[in-house]
Amino acid sequence: MDKQKLIDALNADLASEFQAIIMYTTYSAQVMGPYRLELSKFMQSEIPDEQGHAQFLADKIITLGGIPTTTPLPVPSAETPKEMLERILEAESKAIAGYSQRSEQAKALGELGLGVQLENMVVDETGHYEEVKKLLADWP
Repeated sequence: MDKQKLIDALNADLASEFQAIIMYTTYSAQVMGPYRLELSKFMQSEIPDEQGHAQFLADKIITLGGIPTTTPLPVPSAETPKEMLERILEAESKAIAGYSQRSEQAKALGELGLGVQLENMVVDETGHYEEVKKLLADWP
């Protein structure tokens, strides 16, 4: 992998973070039912982490000589709270896989600090994934 391919991959990650911000924002507004208050608060509490990841990625893309994307991935539709959590779980799983791969790619290019920061983002996304998994456990 060369530097431009890493920049392109980081831009794909950035588009995913923008998607997550929009997903958490819109789902928190749309969620209905007996768990609305808890789920809405949970979703809104995830937004600052995703914004921090997006800012880090944008800054790093600039540092590497690229231009950050401004286009998010599309947000999947979801009608029920359970579907919303399932879509979130899928997105967090993809983020974990992407950042794990990106960390290795960065290290291979000698970008050790970036590699470590991406590992830290894997830790963050894993925490999000695990919380959503717990919310979905034994869903009525």
